[in-house]
Amino acid sequence: MTTAVRNQELSMSAALNRALADALEADERVLVFGEDVGPLGGVFRVTDGLTARFGEHRVFDTPLAESGIVGTAIGMAMNGMRPVVEMQFDAFAYPAFEQITSHLAKIHNRTRGRVELPVVIRVPYGGGIGGVEHHCDSSEAYYTHTPGLRVVTPGTLGDAYQLLRDAIDSPDPVIFLEPKRRYWSKGPVALDRSGPAMDRALVRRPGKDVTLIAYGPMVATALETAAAAAEEGWDVEVVDLRSLSPFDDETVTESVRRTGRAVVVHEAAGFSGYGAEVVARVTERCFHHLHAPILRVTGFDIPYPPPKLEEHHLPGVDRILDAIARLQWDDEVVGFGG
Repeated sequence: MTTAVRNQELSMSAALNRALADALEADERVLVFGEDVGPLGGVFRVTDGLTARFGEHRVFDTPLAESGIVGTAIGMAMNGMRPVVEMQFDAFAYPAFEQITSHLAKIHNRTRGRVELPVVIRVPYGGGIGGVEHHCDSSEAYYTHTPGLRVVTPGTLGDAYQLLRDAIDSPDPVIFLEPKRRYWSKGPVALDRSGPAMDRALVRRPGKDVTLIAYGPMVATALETAAAAAEEGWDVEVVDLRSLSPFDDETVTESVRRTGRAVVVHEAAGFSGYGAEVVARVTERCFHHLHAPILRVTGFDIPYPPPKLEEHHLPGVDRILDAIARLQWDDEVVGFGG
């Protein structure tokens, strides 16, 4: 079997499944484990069929103990393995947070580079599935604030495959955030690795009036907004960050300097959210190119709401269009850099 099979019609969960299967086949050091990832195939069926194909010694279930899962992965990685573990749901990962921040993220630095920890932690994150308490969260800012971790999130079907393959091959620990509301989206997927490096952002839609900066589950929403904005006369560029840490300053600032306006979109809470860092970095580098302050469209500063209220919490096309409309389009208004 080869990983160069192109343009298959797959869902995002199926693309991730293929990435895991191809990685397991390519490198016998790769292991996949977590809660219910074995015969059941995972809550979202991302690991479906992998135990039957590769055996219980390589794809196996663990006790319901997230700290133990990550601690085990750290020990395995220190001894030459390449573990890929699943946290099942975003808010389930918090019991493992001490292992992640105190050990996984720091051992390479503590050993002056002598010990590598090629561990991938897969975290289904975000809302949009009507999940009950503890089943929906957006915890990306916790991980990006932790030096020593790579944090990536696919916003497209193709990136689901490529980014996961790249994450598994990385010598660094990677927090791999999977937008659970996009698991069932379908389309043609190129099952190859010819795309840009894991730490590069991509312009998903070119435009000249304003840059929409999004990632993970909000990429599709940003593209939908750009199409709607065209009917209002705005030519919107969409940048998919892909890598949250490290951050691709070059691609993002190049876009904003061309358009002169920007809106950052994410579904996590706004206060101290990841978008605040994006706004700060872009403002520092693009201040004299801006015609208006950079705006954010985010979730509200509340815990994820119950399923019946979730649609009001998650940023949608109308809220993003409202932000674009507030970007000082009147030529008589003096902008930042004019």
